[in-house]
Amino acid sequence: MARLSREDRQIALGRLQSGQSQSAIARHFHVSQSTISRLWVRFQATGSVADLPRAGRPRATTAAHDRFIRLRHLRNRFLSASSSVQALPGPHRLSDQTVRNRLHEAGLRARRPHRGAVLTRRHRQNRVQWGNQHLRWTVRNYWRHVWFSDESYFLLQRHDGRRRVYRRVNERYAPNCVDEAPVHGGGGVMVWGAINTAGRSTLVHVQGRITAQRYVEEILRPHALPLLADQDAIFQQDNARPHTARLTTQFLTDHHVQVLPWPSMSPDMNPIEHLWDELDRRVRRREEAPANHRDLLQALQEEWDTIPQQDIRHLIQSMPRRCRAVVAAQGSHTPY
Repeated sequence: MARLSREDRQIALGRLQSGQSQSAIARHFHVSQSTISRLWVRFQATGSVADLPRAGRPRATTAAHDRFIRLRHLRNRFLSASSSVQALPGPHRLSDQTVRNRLHEAGLRARRPHRGAVLTRRHRQNRVQWGNQHLRWTVRNYWRHVWFSDESYFLLQRHDGRRRVYRRVNERYAPNCVDEAPVHGGGGVMVWGAINTAGRSTLVHVQGRITAQRYVEEILRPHALPLLADQDAIFQQDNARPHTARLTTQFLTDHHVQVLPWPSMSPDMNPIEHLWDELDRRVRRREEAPANHRDLLQALQEEWDTIPQQDIRHLIQSMPRRCRAVVAAQGSHTPY
């Protein structure tokens, strides 16, 4: 029978007593319906959902140990199992795997954490305020007029630990099994782009350090202004220094560009961030990987032009949900 933690059993029992179907409960906990059925039969027979006494090696931890392990890792989610073994009070002979088993019983499993921006209290307050101000914005009336823009840096070779190699035992250092990587990823290229429900900009190569003067003369004037000719157009940019410099703001004001105020540290609110991820995946999926910066830039520009406009439209249509999500999270991190 698939294992349910003690807490999950109590939750499942409560749902059964409230009249919810066994199939719905099984789908919620990702177990078979027979597992829920046996749980209900056991409760009707014994009045409890606890494990029945069974033969085998006695449990290595006490109830107090289990509670200590569970609470310790709930208070600090980044603790290791070995640190909890050392911190357990009293004499014991527990292994790291035993601690992991107790955590699994409590529904806690080691997973790769989400990497998000550092959010201070002020950042959270601003994000909630921004979300509330735009809760009533609809795609039809407002978001379809917004041009979302951003810069992104793409590495020539990226190593995020997800790549795997199929090898035999003792082949770890075989030349054809070693993933050779240049220092700092071999460099990369920075590009600027903008998207809207009706189209996209050209992908602009940004060479060297970007300043307010270069941002105005190399990006805004030749590439952004033509996109903003419509009087209803709204321009979005983040709060990077070249974007908020006096020279930039004065240029946008002189050309009567309506700028969408943007909360700091909020890449999850910008749909173009998802497009950068998709662009990177498309380049990585190519049969011939880019060999140098010129090849990388060419690949990025080619893949940028082939992304379906419907995909961009779907990303921008998520803006109402993003606003609701940041308000519900009280300005903290969202799933976007």
